[in-house]
Amino acid sequence: MFCALNKRAVGLFFLSVFILIFFIGCGQAVKRPEAVKLYVDAVEFRSSDAESKAIASLRMASQSDKEFSPAYSLLGDIYRDMKDYRSSAEAYAKATELNPWSFRDYFNLGRVYQFAKRFRQAVVAYLSAIELKPEHIGANFGAGQAYYQLNDYNNALVYGKRASRINPSLSEVQKFLGDVYESQGAYEEAVSSYKRALEIDSNDVNVMVALAVVYLRTGRQSSSNELLRAALKIQPENNTAYQYLGYSYLQLGEVDKAIDSYKKAIEIKKEDWQAYRGLGVAYMLKGIKTRQKALKLAAVEYWRKSLEINPKQARGEKLRRLIDKYSQ
Repeated sequence: MFCALNKRAVGLFFLSVFILIFFIGCGQAVKRPEAVKLYVDAVEFRSSDAESKAIASLRMASQSDKEFSPAYSLLGDIYRDMKDYRSSAEAYAKATELNPWSFRDYFNLGRVYQFAKRFRQAVVAYLSAIELKPEHIGANFGAGQAYYQLNDYNNALVYGKRASRINPSLSEVQKFLGDVYESQGAYEEAVSSYKRALEIDSNDVNVMVALAVVYLRTGRQSSSNELLRAALKIQPENNTAYQYLGYSYLQLGEVDKAIDSYKKAIEIKKEDWQAYRGLGVAYMLKGIKTRQKALKLAAVEYWRKSLEINPKQARGEKLRRLIDKYSQ
């Protein structure tokens, strides 16, 4: 145990020396060596999972030297890991204020703003990071994602393309480009991006479902159906895949298979209002075809369930009119 303690002491000594040399080398003015000591203590506390003590040490370090930006940077890391994104953002913002050349702090500030769904602030932080490192894929991709959340699809596409140019072999980036194109109604471009994503990772169920949805929107029901069934072989409990599979079967005129698919979607996710709505459509079509009133009444009940779960759904008024029409 004595040896272990000595090893830890030696390790901390060298860490202290390294940090001091690093700060001086980076031009960081260390007015009070006490700040460095407190920073080293915080690193040790953090490595021992004593976050509250680490935070206290860093607060004291920042008070000891008010221009000591590394204290705020590490505070941002600790609060981020604790999922306290507000405090993390405040710390990173202060770090960038004290050290405006810190790419790391701007990038991490963008990330925590993104985690906190503060997308406008995330964009500003990411763009500052990109100014410092224009070819950083994470900063460009993050900016694209934040723009996408703001429904600014043009800028989302600009930064998504930049991320793709920097590293074209990331499936996640290609899927993102597909999502942006799909949101713009540029379906063929979306198909191309999703296909590129699948070339990189052929078993990515999220990409398979996204591509299947575009196929549905462009009248390629058979291709969509085949892709969704392939996705479900990989991930049998995928509620979304079953939901869209039900819709594809409806489009293909296979009502019984549509009913089975919607019911499986509901088994997986009990509150799937879209599956209930689709199930109502399937039962109504079958009821009209067979002239069975019981099926029509079942359709009405499924529609009512859909509205109960989500009364503000986009086609809610139309659904209410159909319920009034067929419940008599």
